[in-house]
Amino acid sequence: MSDLPAVPDPRDMRVSNDDRERVAKVLHDSMAEGRLTVGELEERLDQVYAAKTFGDLEPVTRDLPIGNQSRAVAMPQPAPSPVNRVGGRGTSSTAIAIMSGTDRKGLWTVPPTFTSVALMGGVEIDLTDARFEDAETTIQAFAVMGGIDIYVPEDITVQVNGTGFMGAFENRVQDQGQPRPGAALVKITGLAMMGGVEVKRRKPRKQKHKQIEE
Repeated sequence: MSDLPAVPDPRDMRVSNDDRERVAKVLHDSMAEGRLTVGELEERLDQVYAAKTFGDLEPVTRDLPIGNQSRAVAMPQPAPSPVNRVGGRGTSSTAIAIMSGTDRKGLWTVPPTFTSVALMGGVEIDLTDARFEDAETTIQAFAVMGGIDIYVPEDITVQVNGTGFMGAFENRVQDQGQPRPGAALVKITGLAMMGGVEVKRRKPRKQKHKQIEE
């Protein structure tokens, strides 16, 4: 069974005063164009200002030719459900590179605490296809005269709290904040001393097109 919360129907979401005023303007314009009578306008305006949800507003302009590109009722689209990545046993708890390089990528399961150390070396941690033993994971990254690159997918929430000392602990992921419902949370902490830790998205792979000469 999935523990993900049910996605609410957009029609059940509450409308704001701006949403009501936007629909009211469409009705006034329709009356000016001769599409509605004064009586119909007053009747529909009563429905607009009494509306509580987007589902209440939708029928008010359904028979007016406003088109899909200029819909008065712009119902919010539900966010896509995050991939269920939680479950399984951790397959690796460390990644250590001393004057060398190592990586953790592909299909693997991250334990609740994962430690990475790069001492005059390089480490790559790719979470694109990873699963997580728990819903909340902590990655401890320590780079001393070395570098650690951490790649995260779009469907997990990331919080970065590392420190740089004569080095850089960089967060290039823009959605740092509160966990999204159902999404795995990854907290990245640690220290970059005369080295660097970088958290970023994996760029989509570009397909190579062969040029055919005639």
